[in-house]
Amino acid sequence: MFKQSRRKIVASIMTVLVLLWAGTLCMIYGSSYLDTSRRNREMLARHAELYMLPEQPPKIPEAPLPETEDNMKGDGGRRGPAMLPPENSPAFQLSTFYSVAVSENGEILSVSNPKPALHDNEALEEMALAVIKSKRTTGVRQNLLYYTADKDGYTLAAFMDNTMMQESMTTLFRYTLLFGGLAILALFFLAVYLARKIVEPLEKSYQKQKQFISDAGHELKTPVSVVSANAELLSRQIGENPWLSNIQYETNRMGALIGQLLELARTEHVSPVMEPVDLSRLTAGEALPFESLMFERGLHFSCEICGGLQVYGNGTQLRQIVAILLDNALRHCSPEKEVTLSLKRKGRNLALLTIANDGDPIPPSEQGQIFERFYRSDPARTGESCHYGLGLAIARAITSAHRGKIGVQCRGGKTAFTVTLPLLHPS
Repeated sequence: MFKQSRRKIVASIMTVLVLLWAGTLCMIYGSSYLDTSRRNREMLARHAELYMLPEQPPKIPEAPLPETEDNMKGDGGRRGPAMLPPENSPAFQLSTFYSVAVSENGEILSVSNPKPALHDNEALEEMALAVIKSKRTTGVRQNLLYYTADKDGYTLAAFMDNTMMQESMTTLFRYTLLFGGLAILALFFLAVYLARKIVEPLEKSYQKQKQFISDAGHELKTPVSVVSANAELLSRQIGENPWLSNIQYETNRMGALIGQLLELARTEHVSPVMEPVDLSRLTAGEALPFESLMFERGLHFSCEICGGLQVYGNGTQLRQIVAILLDNALRHCSPEKEVTLSLKRKGRNLALLTIANDGDPIPPSEQGQIFERFYRSDPARTGESCHYGLGLAIARAITSAHRGKIGVQCRGGKTAFTVTLPLLHPS
């Protein structure tokens, strides 16, 4: 139980941390990519604006304004030494641009190719004709960022090598992923440590509670036995007496409760002796005495047991599970209805025991609580028939000791308790 709680705490902490880390990573990577892409498009657009055919005089860019206080104020204080024109920035000077001028009738007028080893002129001409034909102003093609602009009597297809940006983004993503993963790993161990510290006081309190129940059960067992024996001797001397009958009845009830408490404590504290057990034969043998009980109450009882299912466990405790669930179905089944027992293989390595009865369904709000100690759906808790809400708690403890699972389902007017246990010889 506490292992499951620790796992849930660690899972909750790690889910929050991973979501925060993933969101931060996406924000950093996305904002960096968009900002770099925007600056590259601006530089490419500026290159296209400054471009002139070789026979035309080059267009001289306007000189930047001197860095005076008035000029800086004229732009609302936003323009300063860092706000250089794109063509004067180091990134612009270091970038590689390709240009292809195409006339209105599709004739190639000029090709500017500073690095023919990377992209030959024919490839640039084909790309230029393709992007002009697509009618798109900007985009990316073959790792080249392109921009088309209508000039004086021709169309310019300008390209910019996008390799550096992609490599920078890949490097940023790789290192962010690496160091983020290491941080998540370190935080995982921290979450495990914190989960242990959080659950530790509850676990100690629970262990003390179990120890108290065990000790109290042993201490009460002797005086209850003495009272019961004295009441029996006294009844032989004075005969029938209503007050003495009440003493005997309540003493028997107390003895039954103490017995169940000790059984629960023994199940939770002591590791059972495990050995190969024929679960099919054990279930059939335990179900046999209940046939007469079902018949006396007018209930229909049907069994469907698959043979040859073996588990590694304690035969006495496994019989208790079957008996507890059959007794529970017997007490809660509607008159003249049916109780069914089914034992079959589930998948390759599990045995599935299902005991169902017709009757009032268990409310969903109570289905998660019925396996707790002393929990009963009847708030009065009269203790009728010496049932104190410990049977299902004992069944759950036995199932956990056998590395199995127990659950309940209510569908179509039937309440079904299921127990899954690992098989000794998976198919």
